[in-house]
Amino acid sequence: MSKIGIVIQREYTSRVRKKSFLLLTFLMPVMFVALIFVPLYLSSIKDNTVKNIVIYDETGKYFSVFKDTDNYHFIEGGNQVDVSSEIKNNESYATLVITNDLIQNSSAVTLFSTTQVTMEDKNVIIRQLNEFLSEEKLNSFNIPNLKEIIEDSKISVNLQTIKWDESGKETISSSEVATVIGMVFTIIIYMFIFVYGAMVMQGVLEEKTNRIVEVMVSSVKPFQFMMGKIIGIGLVGLTQFFLWVTLIVAIVFVASISLATTQIDAEMIMSTTAAVQDLSTVTTPELSKVQEIFGMVSSINFPELVFYFIVFFIGGYMIYASLFAAIGSMVNAQEDTQQFMLPITLLILFSLYAGMYSVQNPNGPLAFWTSIIPLSSPIVMMVRLPFGIPIWEKLLSVGLLFATVFLMVKLSAKIYRTGILMYGKKPNLKEIWKWLRY
Repeated sequence: MSKIGIVIQREYTSRVRKKSFLLLTFLMPVMFVALIFVPLYLSSIKDNTVKNIVIYDETGKYFSVFKDTDNYHFIEGGNQVDVSSEIKNNESYATLVITNDLIQNSSAVTLFSTTQVTMEDKNVIIRQLNEFLSEEKLNSFNIPNLKEIIEDSKISVNLQTIKWDESGKETISSSEVATVIGMVFTIIIYMFIFVYGAMVMQGVLEEKTNRIVEVMVSSVKPFQFMMGKIIGIGLVGLTQFFLWVTLIVAIVFVASISLATTQIDAEMIMSTTAAVQDLSTVTTPELSKVQEIFGMVSSINFPELVFYFIVFFIGGYMIYASLFAAIGSMVNAQEDTQQFMLPITLLILFSLYAGMYSVQNPNGPLAFWTSIIPLSSPIVMMVRLPFGIPIWEKLLSVGLLFATVFLMVKLSAKIYRTGILMYGKKPNLKEIWKWLRY
């Protein structure tokens, strides 16, 4: 086995055997699923508190508009009120005062309360008033069936998009599906580069601080040691990522089955089975909708997308991991990394935001140039790929990316081989430039 292979094996096995790795690997999917389902469950729990709202209507025509709900009870308070004394003497939650015709003056309504009212409180009141005022306004025009005419005139255009491939075959496409898929792959690459690149820097810094590296470089060249560490930690990240995906899918599947089992009784199961067996119960529009959805998804070239995802995944990680390794070799303490980390962090964040803005115009100047420039292309290119781009742009981006990988690894190795054995002072730009020229 080569020396790089030995370092890779050491980095990989030593990290996957740690209790922190196992704990984080198996707890993170549970926490992720809980982060989704716990808020949904809590939001389904209804608040049993009933809020009494006293209404003082000086016009005398709006109190009947308000209908009681499970959480709100409206009380008529007359047409005149001293607000300050009412709030002091009444135990109601809030007091609503209407002083004028709301069609003539929409601001002639005020809600008083001793506590800060919520958005839900305001929406309940505004929604009921708006419905009444809209109907009253329509009736004032004295046009028969005006409301029905307006509702009938509302038309929603269902725009279908068709994509032609090189052979002229037509497939149903969807910009929404392409956007979601592109953003998912972009965020995954962003997280991987940032988290595991920083892990490379932390590992280099720890070994330098503990003086372990002095023993290692006696038998392994600094370049081999750095490459072994980068590749080994990258494999750890891939392992953890695939375990997370597998466990999350398994947990969601089991949770869905359990939820469905508790909510669906035997009669529903039998009726559903009968419906599945009798395809005549499915209407033509329903089948068309399902076929349309599958057509949108199938319009994405997933084999090509996964291939380029792996390519840009590897290229982006290698560039930034080598930079992180160089930073870890230059400093002597964790707090010293901040000044060197800031430019790289800003560059990665710029790439992420460039990818987000490029979703709206995947062929625009911002999207094109940031998907070609190697330091941002791994993140931005994943947004553009689902929309379909010329092959020359893909090859140019990949070629520049791996040319930059070669150059960046070479430069980082020069910094690494000198900085890894330097102690006692922070290197300045002049010294780093000397290291690069050695």
